[in-house]
Amino acid sequence: MKNTLLLNQKNLAQLGNRIPVPTYDRDAQKVGLVHIGVGGFHRAHQAFYTHKLMEGFGAEGWSICGIGLREGDRKIHDVLQKQDELYTLIVKHPDGRIEPQIMGSISDFKLGVDKTEAVLDIMASPDTKIVSLTITEGGYNFNPTTGEFDFDNPDIQHELKHPDSPKTVYGYLTAALKKRRDAGLSAFTVMSCDNIQHNGDVARKMLLTFARSQDMALAEWIEKEVCFPNSMVDRITPVTSPSDIEYLEKTHGINDEWPVTCEPFIQWVIEDKFSNGRPDFEKVGVQFVPDVKPYEEMKLRLLNAGHSVLGILGAIHGHKTINACMEDQTFVTYLRAFMDKEVSPVLEEVKGIDLHEYKNSLQERFANPNIKDSVSRICSESSAKLPKFLIPTLQENLSGKGSIKLATLVIAAWCYYSDKGLDKNGQPLEIIDAMGVQLQQAAQKTQTDPLAFIRQESLFGDLIKNKQFTDLYVDLVQKIYADNDIKKLMQSLL
Repeated sequence: MKNTLLLNQKNLAQLGNRIPVPTYDRDAQKVGLVHIGVGGFHRAHQAFYTHKLMEGFGAEGWSICGIGLREGDRKIHDVLQKQDELYTLIVKHPDGRIEPQIMGSISDFKLGVDKTEAVLDIMASPDTKIVSLTITEGGYNFNPTTGEFDFDNPDIQHELKHPDSPKTVYGYLTAALKKRRDAGLSAFTVMSCDNIQHNGDVARKMLLTFARSQDMALAEWIEKEVCFPNSMVDRITPVTSPSDIEYLEKTHGINDEWPVTCEPFIQWVIEDKFSNGRPDFEKVGVQFVPDVKPYEEMKLRLLNAGHSVLGILGAIHGHKTINACMEDQTFVTYLRAFMDKEVSPVLEEVKGIDLHEYKNSLQERFANPNIKDSVSRICSESSAKLPKFLIPTLQENLSGKGSIKLATLVIAAWCYYSDKGLDKNGQPLEIIDAMGVQLQQAAQKTQTDPLAFIRQESLFGDLIKNKQFTDLYVDLVQKIYADNDIKKLMQSLL
C-alpha cells in the first residue's frame, strides 16, 4: 500500500476503500451492553454479533462498553481508546481466504483499577440492560471440586469489609445492582459467555453467595430481579500474533495495534431469560432455546476437551500448533476415538444437531491450517479446564462401565507435562497455569509415589479411590516416564 493509515474514527471513510468498515452511525448508539473481560474471544464473538446486528438492522441502543477490572487489562484499554474502540477482525478460512473487517460495536472502555465510580455509573445507568462476562473459568472464584465460593480470596475479604471499593466481578456487580435498586431502576441481566457448564447458574450461585455475606436484603432483591441465562459460545480465536498486525499493514495499509483473528465458524446458543430486554440477536443467527444444557455439554466435552487432548499430548510430542496435530494421523485417529468411544456414549441427545456431523466439523476446524492455534494457548490454565471438560466424562464412564483409557492417558500426560516441562526433543514447554507451581510439586513426586499427581482433590475429586482408574493411570504414567514416547502409547491404546 502507498500509505498506512492509523485505525481510528477519523480515518474510517478512507479505510472503507480498503476493507469493510461499519456503515452505521456509531455516535448515534447508546450503550446497552456492558461487557467485563474484553479479550480476543469477546471481540470475535459477542461484539461481532452486535456489530452484525447494527450493520444489518440498526439496533440502536445496544452499543458495548468494555470493562477491565485488572491491571492486566490496561494494554487492551489503552489500544482501544487510541483507536476509538475500533479493531479489525481477521477471519481465516481453511482454503486460505482471509477476510478482514473493521468492527465498531464497542463504543467505550473503562478501567476499574483507575476509575471505580465510572465503571459503577455505566453499569448502573438506566440505558444498560445487560452486563455480560468473559472472565475465564478461573474468574468465577469457586473450588472446582466442591463448586463452593472461595471466601479465602483476599480481594473478596476486602470487598466484604469495603463494599464501596470493589475489586472483583462480584464486588462490582453487587455495588452496581445496589445503585440500581436504590434508584428504583430495573435490574440488568447478568449474562455469562464463559466456557463453564451451566455458566449462568454458576454466575448466579456465586453472586448470590457473595451478596448474602455482604448485604442480605440486596441479595434477596438480586435473587428476585436478576436473570442469569445459561449460554453456549463457540468460535476458535487464537492469540493475535505479530504477523497478523504485519499482514494488515502490508496488505491493506492499516495500522491496528491489536486486531483479532478467528475461524469462520461461530455459534451462540442462549436461554431466553432476560431481566430488562435484549437485542434481537436471533436476526443474526443466535439460537434462543428453553434449555441450553445439552448444547453446552456437547461443546465442552467434545470441542473443549478435544482441544485439551490434542494440546497436552501434542505438546509432549513436540507439535507446536493444533493444526500440526491434525496433520499427524495418529492424533487424528486418537481424537476421533476419544470423541466416539468415550464422549458420545455419555452425551444427552441434542435437538437439531447431528452428532456425527458435529464431530466431523470439529476435525475440520481443528485442522484449519490458517488458524495455527498454539498448543501452549490450549494447554494454558489446564487446572481450570480439565476438571470441567474432561474429568466429568471420565467419571461417568467409570460409573457406567464405559471406556476410560483415552482420557486417562491425557491425565497421565498432564502429570508428565507439569513435571518435566519439556517435549520429547528436550525443548522447553511454555506452561501457563495459576496452579503451575502446585501442579509441578505434585507431579515431581510421581517417581516415588505414582499417584501423587492425582491426590490433588481440588482437581480430581475422589478418582484416587477408584481402583480401575488408578491401576490404568499408574501403568500409563510409568510408561510415559520410562521413554516419553507419547505417540507410541497413543497407538497402543487405539
